[in-house]
Amino acid sequence: MVSTFSLAIILATAGWTQLEQAPAAARELTPEARGDIFMARKMYREAIDIYRKQPETHILANKIGIAYHQLTQLDQAKKQYERALKLNSKYPEAINNLGTVYYARKSYRRAISSYRKALVLTPNSASILSNLGTAYFARKKYKDAFETYQRALALDPDVFEHRSTQGVLLQERSVEERAKFHFYLAKTYAKAGITDRALLYMRKAIEEGFREREKFKEDPEFAGLRELPEFKELLLLEPRVL
Repeated sequence: MVSTFSLAIILATAGWTQLEQAPAAARELTPEARGDIFMARKMYREAIDIYRKQPETHILANKIGIAYHQLTQLDQAKKQYERALKLNSKYPEAINNLGTVYYARKSYRRAISSYRKALVLTPNSASILSNLGTAYFARKKYKDAFETYQRALALDPDVFEHRSTQGVLLQERSVEERAKFHFYLAKTYAKAGITDRALLYMRKAIEEGFREREKFKEDPEFAGLRELPEFKELLLLEPRVL
């Protein structure tokens, strides 16, 4: 079994799903809006065709890149993100999305560099911070990942829970890495005082065979949970057979 890591691919305009669900009379069906509806319906090639017929802008180039990204055509996606940046070199969404291409290609250093550049322009983006934390995690920089996840969570308590309506990038990871990833999410939520989610990710980590269970007893972030019956029960769980 493989794990799923989600990286946000960012669109600067209104969420596609909300646009699709709006009453017909309440929305202006411009060509770009029709393209956005196709994106919400995962009809990416149709969206590309519509976007390409419009006057080129950095936002449209980024949207075309996202459509190619969802089709897993990373070379085309990269070209479009780079085109968006030629049209507007200070467009953080395209810089972030370029980082997700580097991440998908396991060029984690370049991904980190891209996310950092994007954060200079938009320092309060929880999704970009989450991406940066995940890239640190991929490089086994767990302290940096943990600190970055804390910053993301402070900005958006749901940043790790919802899948962006603007698209996600799925990454395969080993069971061991997934267990460690869920441990760090449990630790992040525990430090933030979000008990239910801390326990949820603690369960996931243990079920997936997290090997360092003593950390739940030793790391100070879990101090507020240790007297809870649920916490004690989780420590007795056996890993699932995966």
